[in-house]
Amino acid sequence: MEIDWLKDFLALEEHGTFSRAADARNVSQPAFSRRIRALEDWIGAPLFRRGAQGAGLTLAGAHFKPLAGDLLRAIEQARRGTRAVGERDTASLSIAATHALSFTFFPGWIRAHADFQGLGAVNLLSDSMDACERIMLAGEVHFLLCHCHGGMPNRLTPDRFDSMVVGGDTLVPLRAPEGADGRFLGYGPASALGRILAAVAPVKAATAALETAFTSHLAATLLTMAREGHGIAWLPHTLAADDLRDGRLVRAGGEEMDVAMEIRLFRAPDCRNKTADDLWARLQKRETEAED
Repeated sequence: MEIDWLKDFLALEEHGTFSRAADARNVSQPAFSRRIRALEDWIGAPLFRRGAQGAGLTLAGAHFKPLAGDLLRAIEQARRGTRAVGERDTASLSIAATHALSFTFFPGWIRAHADFQGLGAVNLLSDSMDACERIMLAGEVHFLLCHCHGGMPNRLTPDRFDSMVVGGDTLVPLRAPEGADGRFLGYGPASALGRILAAVAPVKAATAALETAFTSHLAATLLTMAREGHGIAWLPHTLAADDLRDGRLVRAGGEEMDVAMEIRLFRAPDCRNKTADDLWARLQKRETEAED
């Protein structure tokens, strides 16, 4: 049995037809069909009913669906966990960061606050907030860098995870100069920015009045959609500053619709090495000096 077969199975269940699922998996339809058949042969039971309207799960397929998702998650967690152990053994530093911060804030921050000569290898893992939380809770990285807001739901509770504010950002409602102003480009539930918007009552009310045209947990994707005129997106200023300055995006609401956020670094209680401890101590010292 191959991992790709599990991914193919879940893609076909989601998209409903072999052609759409094959496109989503970036393979030809004949090759995709052969892999689904190979999975069914390996299991020993049909997983899909084929028909003119598409493919639907059999009883065996419905039973297998949650198991396939669990298998993929377990395999991925095993891979990440084993890699994390290897990285800790070589005294490297592992940091998870949400997508937007991984290529806007992180590079400048790590250069300004860390001595690369003393850090060794730095491994940055970029993912959604939901995935980053799971990685932290599993003890697979030393730190998590993410956007935070007082009303945002967060599984990294202060009784277990130390954290500090390392920067600030603002969500700003933006659209193209000639873009649609009645359509909302929103974040998926896995996104920290989506959680933050849902926690701010005036913004939640404003977005509810718009037609939701598109959702993604990637702020960079929403930036592109807004730039192309597809609607309004609340975008991190750190990400959209160049587009605002050059006129590719304009405000779609007053400053009362802006959402101030913290950029916060969380420290894992169980994933520790000397490199991580030294960096945390250095950051705490600079924070104390700044307060004085």
